[in-house]
Formats: sequence, structure tokens, C-alpha cells
Amino acid sequence: MRRTADASVEAMLDDLRTLVEIESPSRDLNALTASAEAVAAVIESRLGGQAVLIESAAGPHVHWSAGGDPKVLILGHHDTVFPLGTLERRPFRVEDGHATGPGVFDMLGGLVQAVHGLATLDDRSGVEILMTADEEVGSRSSRALLEERALACGAVLVLEGAADGGALKTGRKGCGTFQVTITGRASHAGLEPEAGVNALIEASHQVLDIAALSRPDIGTTVTPTVASAGTLDNVVPAEATVIVDVRVESATEKERIESAFAALAPHLEGARITVQGAVGRPPMPESASTKLFALAQRLLPDLEGKAVGGGSDGNFTAALGVPTLDGLGAVGGGAHADHEYLVIDAMVERAHLVAGLVNAIQNA
Repeated sequence: MRRTADASVEAMLDDLRTLVEIESPSRDLNALTASAEAVAAVIESRLGGQAVLIESAAGPHVHWSAGGDPKVLILGHHDTVFPLGTLERRPFRVEDGHATGPGVFDMLGGLVQAVHGLATLDDRSGVEILMTADEEVGSRSSRALLEERALACGAVLVLEGAADGGALKTGRKGCGTFQVTITGRASHAGLEPEAGVNALIEASHQVLDIAALSRPDIGTTVTPTVASAGTLDNVVPAEATVIVDVRVESATEKERIESAFAALAPHLEGARITVQGAVGRPPMPESASTKLFALAQRLLPDLEGKAVGGGSDGNFTAALGVPTLDGLGAVGGGAHADHEYLVIDAMVERAHLVAGLVNAIQNA
């Protein structure tokens, strides 16, 4: 593999600071527009060409192509989970071998590393970069676009943060969220409680039924996470809601869980149940990453691969049958948390790993 230059830690940290200091919470269109413009500027300054902003209801997606026949899609996102103002409380810092600040690990660090890795290559033909604006909130506006480019390119490298110890993510569970709404009937809790239909009691039955759907022995977890009910302490509650997180490892389990939620039935006479949601991200089977992971291990023989529970846009591309390798972004931890960090000493190696994979795919 011929390189025009080596990746520079200092230059990567400069670009990372630029992106982190433009906060980009999902659904904030003004912030995401500023973020997309900054991402495009970093790509153009390091790789040349033009990075195109693709407008959507969720904010601008950023697409760059080196030209030539499409061969590999570098896939990531520039939205983060942190609200505006997080930066004031937790500014970008570089100390003790770590970079910290909102979004450094998930996943602005991976974006920067990939761009700088590509910049070391003499030949970037066939490479595309797509940074979406809504991954953290389900990829509803970007899914069709990312699937289109994945199919066109035929291989996908996902820049989500690495698994523990720097391992690549060779498989992911399918994941989704369900909202179960229970409608009962209000009445006075002291004068005539029997005239009501207690939505909170019905919700309690439903929580137990829902939790019983879990099959952790085969990787299925069904976890009620948020519940609400009632208005006043002397009123039989007329409505309750339960939010449920679901993770599955197989398409068969996806179908079972979705069917089970559709079949939920009330225990109390007069109660009604409605269900919204689905397993929106299909499972990413480890078979989807086999060939690309083998290429990665040729570059770094000690590299490990792990199947993980969280979902990414790699779930969508793998479900199409497109070879997909995930976790190629930053080494670090604390995604979505205040202690989020990136390991600086790993940045150059990860940049060169992306470059090496691109080179291997180009020449396959």
C-alpha cells in the first residue's frame, strides 16, 4: 500500500476539536446544519473534491465521492445524543492520553480518523463517505440513502467506536423500541373506585407479560424501561404507557417478538391496549463481517472481533447482504455518558487500519 504521507495526531486532534465544538444534537436542524458544514469542510480540506450536503427532514447528510466505480462506503453519523450546552459543562480537552468532550467516541473521532487515513492513500478511487444526521434517533430519513450507497459500493466500513479493548464489531443485535399504551376509565378513587378501569393495574400485568418474552439464552432481551400513569392521587388512572427496549440476534426472534407485542391482550375488563414500534434495526449477523474482518486481521493480526448488543447503521447494510465491518472508529469508551473519551495513542493505528482496508478492497 503506497501512502502519500503519514497520519498526524496533532492534525487529527485539531479537526476533532473543530467538530466537537460545533454541538450537533439529533433533531436540532440549525445545529446539525452547522455540523454538516464543518464535516464537509474537514473532508474537503483533507481529501479534496466536494462534499455534498443532502438535505432531509432530520438535517443534512454529508456525502463525498472520490469518483470512479464505487467499491467501498465509509459510513458514519455526525449527530450526537448530547443537548446544546453540554460543551459548556464538558468542553473538549486533551489530557492524560485521552481526548474528552461530547461526541469524541460516538462518533466524531472515528470520522476524523477515517478522513485522515484516506488522506494517506495515493489512490482513493471508488471510495465514498456518508455521514448521516439521524443515526442516534433511528435513521428514518437516511436509511434509504445509506442502503442505496451500500448496494452501489458493495462493501461498508462503519466508523462507530470500537468494542472493549479496541475490538472490531463483527456482529450486532437487532434492536427496537415499543410503546404500549393502556386506556382504562377514570373514576373517584375514594367514592367509587369500582366504576373505573385502572390503567396502572393493567400496565402492571402487561409489564410482567412483556418481560416474560425475554430469551437471554438465545440473545433476546425485552426490557421495560420507562412507565407512566395517573394524574391525581384520588383518581383511578385512565391511561398508562410502558416503553420497552428490545434486542434480538436473529430474524426469527424479531418476528416472534413483533408478533407477541401485536397479540398483547388486556387482563381487566374494559381496558384497551395499543402498541406502536418494531425491531427497527435488523440483526447484523457475524457472517456479514467475515471477509472484511479477515482482511483487517491481515493488517493487524492481534485484532479481535466481538458481537455486541447495540445497533448501528451497519445493521441495515448487513441485512441487505452487503459485507459490513463495524467498530472501526475511535478506541475509547463512555458512549452517551459524561465520561466519554477517546484514546489518543490509538488514533494513528485506526486511521491506517481504515486506509489499509480500503486499499485491500480496491485491489480485491
